[in-house]
Amino acid sequence: MSHLKERYKKEIIPRLMELGGYKNTMQVPRLNKMVINIGVGEAIQNAKALEAAERDLTTISGQHPVTTRSKKSIAAFKLRTGMPIGLKVTLRGERMYDFFDKLVNAILPRMREFQGVPRNSFDGRGNYTLGFREQTVFPEIEYDKIDKGRGLEMSIATTARTDEEGRRLLELLGMPFTKD
Repeated sequence: MSHLKERYKKEIIPRLMELGGYKNTMQVPRLNKMVINIGVGEAIQNAKALEAAERDLTTISGQHPVTTRSKKSIAAFKLRTGMPIGLKVTLRGERMYDFFDKLVNAILPRMREFQGVPRNSFDGRGNYTLGFREQTVFPEIEYDKIDKGRGLEMSIATTARTDEEGRRLLELLGMPFTKD
């Protein structure tokens, strides 16, 4: 069992039960899954871009990504239905806890001029989304080997019903929110 999952079971569940007034441990919010997503719009003109992004995402997550395809045709972007336009990886269970631990303790603190992640990036149902401008913030990515900087988005799905419950869970798990 990962260090973070153990801490969640021993320390965080009792603390959340106390703060949220839950009667049963199954009511306590928990991490459900993490989805890491890279949009590769330039794949329309450059097929190699998708391969490079796939290599980066596999290196970051330790899992093979799934190709996302366009749902609509948009003539202005020369985009047709079914064209590959991105990649995503869904992490669950042990891998998710290990990745979250790495995100909070290694990746975010390494970022230049980091003051915390925004508090308001919740969706209204306790799920949190975090964006990165470049994949180079991850220590596994070698700066010399990338073809170009690509942004990526990370969604953390929780079983929390409200943003406040989700924020409390992520704070106790170690997510460094801004102080505002």
